[in-house]
Amino acid sequence: MSDRSIQFRSGIVDGIPIALGYLAVSFTFGIMAGDAGLSVAEAVVLSFTNLTSAGQFAGLGVMQAEASFAEMALTQLVINLRYCLMSCSLSQKLSPKMPFFHRFLIAYGVTDEIFGVSVCREGTLSPWYSYGLISAAVPGWTIGTLLGAVSGNLLPQRLLSALSVALYGMFLAVILPPARENKVLMGIILVSMAASLLFAAVPVLSGISSGFKIIILTVLIAGGAAFLFPVKEEKTDV
Repeated sequence: MSDRSIQFRSGIVDGIPIALGYLAVSFTFGIMAGDAGLSVAEAVVLSFTNLTSAGQFAGLGVMQAEASFAEMALTQLVINLRYCLMSCSLSQKLSPKMPFFHRFLIAYGVTDEIFGVSVCREGTLSPWYSYGLISAAVPGWTIGTLLGAVSGNLLPQRLLSALSVALYGMFLAVILPPARENKVLMGIILVSMAASLLFAAVPVLSGISSGFKIIILTVLIAGGAAFLFPVKEEKTDV
């Protein structure tokens, strides 16, 4: 079996938990999309082309408010700015010789969960591993939307609320295993949790949009950690 096949299969295996988490959350999105007046096909296309849960839910609100395209673009820009930071970080794990088209396709699948799994993988990140992650995760999100849009309001509200928590549980499953082996990473996670709570509790800070909150916290905490605990580069013989 070629290295590409091994990397691709490994990505699919690691992407299955992400797909299961996406299936639960996007089910709720599909129901909300139907309530907002979108057809089943429109909801599915939206999920397939716009891989951001926060952006999609916010987009529905903009549509229901009948806002302008400019407002929609600005809303998506603010909410999804964090993916720029994730992409910059992820690019450090890619080979300098990797062609642009691989980088372009990998960028399509950069989500919080895929990013978390990718950065935890040791060594240089293979594009075929990323394609495996995307191949597992994207159908999970899209199929969940399809099922939710078709089901409509058949499920009780309590069950929908329970499904919406599944994504957060899945993300914890991504970050906790490596944190157990790395005290610095565990400290960064705890500081991030405390800072997020501070931003949510303090009136002045709570007014900041969720997108900007993530960017501010990421730059401050990740930048501080990189300064205080730099990762030593391994020397390779040329």
